[in-house]
Amino acid sequence: MKTLLWMLLSCAPLLADLAQVRAEPNLEKRSRAALDNAEHSLKASRQAYEAGDLKLTQELLEELQQSVLLSERSLKEAGKDPIKHPRYFKDAEKKTGELVRRIEAFSRDMNFADKAMADKVKEEVQEAHDRLLQSIMTGKKK
Repeated sequence: MKTLLWMLLSCAPLLADLAQVRAEPNLEKRSRAALDNAEHSLKASRQAYEAGDLKLTQELLEELQQSVLLSERSLKEAGKDPIKHPRYFKDAEKKTGELVRRIEAFSRDMNFADKAMADKVKEEVQEAHDRLLQSIMTGKKK
């Protein structure tokens, strides 16, 4: 019980972090902060799962998904050509690729009945990764 209470208290600030990330006016920095939030959400979701809190695990995985999508959307809204200005696009592509691998490892560690929640998020993050990679390789659509 004490562990569960600690988990809830330690994860509560994460749920507020996404609002702080959205408030970042610099779109490239917002993208990077959103991916950092996604990493923290993944760590916290693993801890929540190990503590047996499936509801919190699901919420944190959804926050991870929202963070990755926010990162991708922020880069798109920046309006920069990924070929001419690849720094933030490449950083996002590498981080999302790493997140996909870590979510996959987390999914392997889960019970069969619980894997669906992680697999759904993994697919969405993989799609975002693929779109980022495509934009780096082909440039901005005109």
